Formats: sequence, structure tokens, C-alpha cells
Amino acid sequence: MAAERGGARRVELCSDLLEGGITPSPGLLERVRKRLGIDVFVMVRPRGGDFCYTAEELAIMKADIEHVKQLGADGVVLGVLDSDGYVDVERTRDLVEQAKPLPVTFHRAVDVSADFADSLEKIIASGAQRVLTSGRRRRVADSTRDISQAIRQTQGRLIVMVGGGLNPENIATVANETGATEYHASLNTGVPSPVRFRNDSLFLGADLEREYMRYIVREEDVRSLREGLERANGSRAAAMQDLPESR
Repeated sequence: MAAERGGARRVELCSDLLEGGITPSPGLLERVRKRLGIDVFVMVRPRGGDFCYTAEELAIMKADIEHVKQLGADGVVLGVLDSDGYVDVERTRDLVEQAKPLPVTFHRAVDVSADFADSLEKIIASGAQRVLTSGRRRRVADSTRDISQAIRQTQGRLIVMVGGGLNPENIATVANETGATEYHASLNTGVPSPVRFRNDSLFLGADLEREYMRYIVREEDVRSLREGLERANGSRAAAMQDLPESR
């Protein structure tokens, strides 16, 4: 809801961001879908870790796709690699077919694939309409040249959405250097748990510090990101208008 109020045009809904995102519960999706007016794309990922899935895991993903379609999702986010680290075209295509008529975004599994340029072509062959990428680096701001090349490579065949460490301070630079048309950010802010009692001798998750932290998205952060992008787009448009006419 904060993302929508801040000006986001679409939400990628997932659970467990500490694992990079997994499939959200039906209850969460149902609740979000009722309360948001913008598009909701749903992560379909059965577990954390690598993106090479067993036959049983792929069956779970197909069943989850059917559930999210029934609950009103506007799109699906997924990705499958083979054991050598290449995009698994056949299995990805099966999931894309399962998702129809919903569009599919191939997520950042592409950033840990064995060959970035080859992966883009395989994603196109799978039938996915969009890819989310940081250009194979942790921060997209460090890979703008590779992103720009990916956009040129896939022009008209695949939407390249950039994400990974985007914030209000760097989005203008990323926009100007890549020319991308879609941007993805989590903008998580940690807030302390309201629980006052702490059992310091035991924790159930990864570590004690995370046990008593919650992560939220603030409306003002989303708005700042959106405003930074709009300023960058305005500057680019003005620069194009100042170019001399050629023939």
C-alpha cells in the first residue's frame, strides 16, 4: 500500500526477502489484491537457494501458478536454470504456458547464469515478456554499460527491467546511462520489533539481530525514487529536443 501511495505502478509480491523472495501465501496475495489498485506480479519460487529445480518442485510451481491466477494476479515472476547454469528453455516455457494469459517476468536468476547474453536469448525463446536484472553485479549502478548493451541486444523482443540497489540518489544516473524504461526496487527499511522481552540465549532464524527486526517500505522513499526518475526522464526529453534536426 505504501508503494502504491508513493507512486509505484506495479508491485512484485513475494515472501521471505532474506532468501531473495519465495512464493507468497494465498492469504497474503488475496489480501493485497483486494487493497491495491495497481498491478500485482507474484513471485513463483518454491524455496531459496539455486534455481535448478526437481520435477517435484516444478510441479509445485505449476500448482502455485494456478492458485495465483485464481486469486487475481496480474503477472508471474519466475526463473529456471539447468545444472550448468544456463536458462532452461524447455522448463521455463512450460511455466510460461501454464501462466497464460498472464505475462511472465524472468527474475534475477539471469544474474547468476553462466552466460548473460545467451540467457537473454533463451529467455526470449521461452516466451517470457520481461527480465529483471542488475547486469550480473550486486548493484545495478555498477553495471550500467552491460544493461545498456542488454537493452540494445533485446530491443523490441524483451523488456529489460533494471534493479539491484536502486535508490533515490542513484536512479537518475542509472536511467541516464542505461536508457531503461522500467525500474525495480525494494527500498526496505529496518524497524525494531515492538516485543520488549528478548531471549538472548536462543534464536530461531539466521541470527538474533534479525529475530527482533521488521522490514517495511516507506511511502516517502518510494515517492523520492519516483521523483528522481521523473527528473531524469525530463532531462533526457529536454536534451533530445535540443538536438539539431538531421536528414
